Amino acid sequence: MAPTRIILDTDLSMGAGADVDDGFALALAHADPDIQLDLITTVNGNTDVESATILTGVLLNRLNIQDTPLVRGSATPLMHTDISRVPSAKVLALKDGARPPSPGYAPVAIVEHVLAHPGEITLVCIGPLTNIAIALLLDPRVKSAIKELVIMGGVFFGTMYSFAKPGEFNVFTDPEAARAVLRSGVPQRWIGLDCTLRVRLSRSDAETLKKSASEFAAFAGDATMAYIDYQAVRFPGRQPPADSIPMHDPLAVAVVTHPEICEYRDMAVTVVTGVGEARGVMVGDRLETPSPPVPNCRVAVDVNADAFREHFLTLIQTL
Repeated sequence: MAPTRIILDTDLSMGAGADVDDGFALALAHADPDIQLDLITTVNGNTDVESATILTGVLLNRLNIQDTPLVRGSATPLMHTDISRVPSAKVLALKDGARPPSPGYAPVAIVEHVLAHPGEITLVCIGPLTNIAIALLLDPRVKSAIKELVIMGGVFFGTMYSFAKPGEFNVFTDPEAARAVLRSGVPQRWIGLDCTLRVRLSRSDAETLKKSASEFAAFAGDATMAYIDYQAVRFPGRQPPADSIPMHDPLAVAVVTHPEICEYRDMAVTVVTGVGEARGVMVGDRLETPSPPVPNCRVAVDVNADAFREHFLTLIQTL
């Protein structure tokens, strides 16, 4: 079978003292022989969009990905265009050595690529959904031309850990965009924290990667160990203390070619928007009543953590 063609939309911040999982997701997409990485787009989220673009360019050089276009996207959420974020001096110092982005604007590039290949392109969204919402607004034909959206986002059967962030980060950052996507009618699978928190890399996994003959795997092992240590500082009240990190975004990439890693159920989902105590909270109807609403997405409800771990560790060590 031909590889699944994807666009990876990311708020990658790997290398700036932040989450490593966006970077690992990009590496996994590159390593999977059943994925064809057509386009990479960046978005404001984990970091500002300029930093995300620079850091993605750095990682593309490390992975020797030279032909896949990289296009910068939205700098702010849909409804909060007053937000202004700029790269740190540390990230700007990396710009000259990073693979530069292609000209253009991510939502436009997404529209053009999807319409040029109708029914063939899966969008894997591992950051806030701003670029995707704008693409849907730019040309309604995109709705029927996208093969599928696979989205890392949301929490459907639990709550977050803090009053300061009531919704899962990607949704909380731009809930208006998430609502627009949920209302679009595009086939979509949501891979939320209910499953992603259960797929983890441990210190033992990091040590295994560090000893790998693969240069990238060794780098990944060092990055994993450093991020585990960082989590202990970031969440001093968490018990037990972190000795592993979740692979949120790599799970969304893994289920593109191995959907069986997760179990799913149809649901009708919306999201709380605006500013308030419930910003970004997902509200889901499980279709259990006599007259349920029409479902608008599939939600991952269970995960085979061992199958994911084997898939990830095997492919990362081929790089």
